[in-house]
Amino acid sequence: MSTVQVPPPARQRRPDAASRAVNTQRATRWVWSLVGAVVAGAAVVALARFFVEGRDGLWVDELAFRGSERGRDQLEPLSSLVLGVVSIPFLVAAMVVVVAIAALRRQWGDAGRAVAIVVGANISTQGIKEDFVVRQELPGLPDLANSLPSGHTTVAASVAAALLLVAPRPARPLVAILGGAYTAATAVATMSLGWHRPSDVIAAVAVVTAWTLLVVVPGSGRTADGFPGTPGRVVASLLLGAVALVGIVAGVVTLVITLAGVDGAADYATAADAVGSGGPTLAYVGSAAAVVGSAAASSWAQLLARR
Repeated sequence: MSTVQVPPPARQRRPDAASRAVNTQRATRWVWSLVGAVVAGAAVVALARFFVEGRDGLWVDELAFRGSERGRDQLEPLSSLVLGVVSIPFLVAAMVVVVAIAALRRQWGDAGRAVAIVVGANISTQGIKEDFVVRQELPGLPDLANSLPSGHTTVAASVAAALLLVAPRPARPLVAILGGAYTAATAVATMSLGWHRPSDVIAAVAVVTAWTLLVVVPGSGRTADGFPGTPGRVVASLLLGAVALVGIVAGVVTLVITLAGVDGAADYATAADAVGSGGPTLAYVGSAAAVVGSAAASSWAQLLARR
């Protein structure tokens, strides 16, 4: 009686080094996006609590606001040109372009995510501004409604984020740089014209960053459409990272110096006297550097998170 020979089970194939690297990149992008979204959201809360609801933070923000008066006449034509672009028709036109790019690439999921970023960020900005943050009334400060986060900056930053999301891989480094520059230009323009304080525009950038990183989390584990470490991507990441580091460090140093001067001031006049005549200019220049650094950091984080 013959016996049936059962073949031995096939050895399970072990993933090669390339497969393990891809899996690691997927997990890293997922964690990066989620943690980044949480950090950006926490930054919005911290900015509101310190600069809108806190005494010393209000002094610093007001000093920077007064410092923006210097050079305003010279910057007004350019600032008005930058801000004149931001409007409802501009936002609608930008979304049409974004969806069209995604449709041409047959990336319908990216189209939906891009729309979610723009709609979610702008609705969140208005909700935070009107319903969740109340500006503290302090002696020597005008009785004004809360203006954090900045609506104009949110529009600019969300459009830049949406374009980066739908852009084809070879174009993403350039789109990230241009988007960060446009966001920074819009943010600084609102400050130079006296429309917003520094905390308003940095909070707007943080809102958009949180929405963008949160939206890309579901897709951050999928296979990338090409090798991520291209020379252009590396150069853009290094450039954005360097600008972010220099700008934010300059802003923090200026903040520490200004806080040391206004610490314990009971009213704005006392705070202004404590920092001297150059205090408002220093606060404005330092905060402008922080705004540019924040915009660069946002683009840097989005570029690294994008699959």
